[in-house]
Amino acid sequence: MLQGKCVVLGVTGGIAAYKAAELLRLLVKAGAEVHVIMTSSAQEFVAPLTFQTLSGNPVHTELFNIIQEQEIGHISLADRADLLLVAPATANLIGKVANGIADDLLTTTLMATKAKVLFAPAMNSNMWENPLYRKNQETLEAHGYHFIAPAYGELACGWQGQGKLPDPQDIFLAVQALFGKQDLAGKTFLVTAGPTREEIDPVRFLSNYSSGKMGYAIAVAASNRGARVVLVSGPVNLPEPHGVETIQVASAMEMHQAVMAEAEHADIIIKAAAVADFRPTTRGEQKIKKGSSETMMVELQRNPDILAELGENKGSRILIGFAAETEELLNNAREKLTKKNLDMIVANDVTQEGAGFDGDTNIVRFLSADGSVEELPEMSKARVAETLLDRASALLPKA
Repeated sequence: MLQGKCVVLGVTGGIAAYKAAELLRLLVKAGAEVHVIMTSSAQEFVAPLTFQTLSGNPVHTELFNIIQEQEIGHISLADRADLLLVAPATANLIGKVANGIADDLLTTTLMATKAKVLFAPAMNSNMWENPLYRKNQETLEAHGYHFIAPAYGELACGWQGQGKLPDPQDIFLAVQALFGKQDLAGKTFLVTAGPTREEIDPVRFLSNYSSGKMGYAIAVAASNRGARVVLVSGPVNLPEPHGVETIQVASAMEMHQAVMAEAEHADIIIKAAAVADFRPTTRGEQKIKKGSSETMMVELQRNPDILAELGENKGSRILIGFAAETEELLNNAREKLTKKNLDMIVANDVTQEGAGFDGDTNIVRFLSADGSVEELPEMSKARVAETLLDRASALLPKA
């Protein structure tokens, strides 16, 4: 997909700048011609010679350099680019572009280009959550700029949270998606993600550890490949994906209502949400006090089985479920596949390192209705999503 494409890689001043070297290597290996622009702050972290050696091209650092080239630098780079990729992208850089400020080579090139632009933000989690930053990103997204969300983990500042530059492989996949064929155009995906919350009283609820990352990765990947995507999401700490129709719900009953309303319009339904099997029979109108008793009984009643109901009324739709297990992975997944009339099920052992709920990686197996089993190695959830969509699209009726 990248053979012969011109990618201008912008590198800004952040500790994650060193990861841009690996990203550059991936782009060059895929056949792209890469020209690197470094801000003055980026040069404090990585020497330009590193990027020059890996790209085979001079690194651009100055807005005006009549010795280096005869053409006006930022206009030349803006015109030749098929994609302008900024990784890492600081809050400062994104704020400048969102407000039309062009005061160095990178920002002037961004303002002058008509090519696609992809930002890979990296910053402290408080900066990522700051409403001023959120507004700047939303402004750019509204104007057609693309973003890949930062990863969650331990940050260079010692904090734990969202703000890490995504793995270079994940950024590379996002680049491929922008150049990739729109093989899912004209199709509608219904994707569910995250946990549900079943309230006991106004301050307490029953829930689970699902972060929603897998479902969100699937929704983004499908949208990037041209599909119309409806995402029904339980409560998560993730930004709503740009270009995806997101319906926020809390309880299993709310998710059931939203999914059933959207299901009839879908070509492919992927149920990645971890929906509660039971909910309290009664909900306290006020906070329940502990009193003097050493125990407390909460009576539960069964929630609707959304996946089973979809299977009973599947029609020509492709239906894919998830099985998060702690034992007898294949046996339990096969039983669920058959019982709920699925075309495919994605099974993972959540006790296995690298395959848990809140991580950025997963280790899965695809079980199909024809009895086949495909085991994938540990990979990012973005890569799992892309692989799953490849398998799902193969199940669609041929035109």
